[in-house]
Amino acid sequence: MAKSVRENTVATNRQAYHEYFVIETHEAGIELCGTEVKSIRQGKLNLKDAYCMVENGELLLHGMHVSPYDKGNIFNRDPMRTRKLLMHKREIMRLFGLVKQQSYAIIPLSAYFVNGRLKIEVGLCKGKKLYDKRESAAKKSAERDIERSFRGSKSDY
Repeated sequence: MAKSVRENTVATNRQAYHEYFVIETHEAGIELCGTEVKSIRQGKLNLKDAYCMVENGELLLHGMHVSPYDKGNIFNRDPMRTRKLLMHKREIMRLFGLVKQQSYAIIPLSAYFVNGRLKIEVGLCKGKKLYDKRESAAKKSAERDIERSFRGSKSDY
């Protein structure tokens, strides 16, 4: 069987990496209408305030904004409507159990096309406290400083 090829990333949720610790990631399909796919191919997708919830055994994506397609007229749907994510039932129930027991959140991290189909990378995340955010910012700054010093010292040899 052919290996899936990740074509291009349409949108990423950078704020999620700032607000949460990502414990694990999963790939999920998404149920869309025709005009939404055309709009997403144009790059009109926003995951900034999006989150996932398990309701009636289904994984639903709330808060993802897909701008209406320019030439879609009456076929356009509500940009903020709830969309169904497609995953195996066992995976959904496992995520649901972790969310209920250990107070994790399911957050969409990125949207990309694989073999012409839109996939959403969802992460099982734990919220960061303010001191965690400061610590990760300091760590990132220190890594940048080390990288700069290495670049500068290579010319000395």
